[in-house]
Amino acid sequence: MHEYSVVTALLEQCDHYALESSAREIERVVVGIGEHSGIESALLQSAFETFKEESIYAKHAHLEIQIQPIMLACSSCGTSSTPEEQSYATCPKCASKSVRITQGRDMLLLRLEMLE
Repeated sequence: MHEYSVVTALLEQCDHYALESSAREIERVVVGIGEHSGIESALLQSAFETFKEESIYAKHAHLEIQIQPIMLACSSCGTSSTPEEQSYATCPKCASKSVRITQGRDMLLLRLEMLE
């Protein structure tokens, strides 16, 4: 389960930001998980609850998960869109095959709420 290593890295990053900010404690960690990131939100939540006890600043933190939809950008017409179907091969506006995924494959730390 790679969620364990993801949470370990996330908590290290959170502790680093808290230390840099001279925070006393982290109250909330908000992450965005892409629909195609390969990360299961329930497993991430479970791993967070388990590993936060080892954190310096996030022992009592709440994890908020926001699912980030797939976003496509078309090189032909410049359209950005969220596909309706699981097919990402063509632009929904101009049917060009010159599209790339710009969102929805990553996990991002969106916000930390800390007490000073």
